[in-house]
Amino acid sequence: MDLEPPPPYLAFDIEIATIIPDSARNWNAYRPFGVSCAATLTSDRQLTIWHGKTPGGGIADLMSREELVTLVAFLSDASRDGLKILTWNGLGFDFDVLAEESGLSSECKALALDHIDMMFHFFCLQGHALGLDLAAKGMGLPGKPPGMSGDLAPKYWKAGRRQEVLAYVAQDVRTTLDLATRVDQQGRLRWNSKTGRLQEILLNQGWLTVREALRLPEPDTSWMRDPWRRSKFTGWTERIP
Repeated sequence: MDLEPPPPYLAFDIEIATIIPDSARNWNAYRPFGVSCAATLTSDRQLTIWHGKTPGGGIADLMSREELVTLVAFLSDASRDGLKILTWNGLGFDFDVLAEESGLSSECKALALDHIDMMFHFFCLQGHALGLDLAAKGMGLPGKPPGMSGDLAPKYWKAGRRQEVLAYVAQDVRTTLDLATRVDQQGRLRWNSKTGRLQEILLNQGWLTVREALRLPEPDTSWMRDPWRRSKFTGWTERIP
């Protein structure tokens, strides 16, 4: 029997404005982060860049609460219209930040649990995290632009290099969407381990939503010194009714 085709996707990513020191071990100590910009990209390649606007129409330092409420409404409408929201680590980061910054905690919790977080699905299977760049390159995709990263984005934003950050967040959603599509086509995810070995897992049933991934059995992590728990990613949702 042929598998049903995956639903149309809406890839989503945000960038924060707060510069987190490289030595920081607890990012939560630097909250609230502020949202500098975001991007969404549909399966039919409709790209939308989101950022705050000054009274004169320029790019603001931060997205306002009202602008972030509009973004949450856009994501909620897209989900109701049948698009499957897609992220890489959106459960543990993007939707957590968006919930705090927009004030729409319950709405963001629902979006987070019902969307596809590819990294969280991977984590539930393997017991460890994986970077988007490694996953993309393992699947033969370009990955992140050289010389740019999520850690650098707030520094570039503060330095006035905002078009570079907007280009970066746009590339992140392209990479997220292209990765999901390629894995759907091939039924597997490949990545290079830290030792340089090519690894793969089968995903021939497609990507799971966060709710579905949470029902997977816990993998064996006895070989790890200090394994992460799923609550590292879900903890903020458990504090919201």
